[in-house]
Amino acid sequence: MGPEQEGNIMAKGDVDTYHEGDSWKNKIEGNSRASGVFDTKAEAVAAGRDRARADGVEHVVKKLDGTIGGKNSYGEDKFPPRG
Repeated sequence: MGPEQEGNIMAKGDVDTYHEGDSWKNKIEGNSRASGVFDTKAEAVAAGRDRARADGVEHVVKKLDGTIGGKNSYGEDKFPPRG
């Protein structure tokens, strides 16, 4: 399987990668449906990362149990580290 796009225009929200049923999916915050459906987590994470980089938003990757496994921000951080 490959990504299933919801038209050409998507909301500029964070990208959420998660498992549902027998598939890994990417969903853009604010959309009601998944923007991509994949056979493997690796495929979904790669596509989600690419989308988050292109949109300059955060990518949240969830584990099989639904808990957050990792986050990466590709835009302007709301709370950048002091240093």
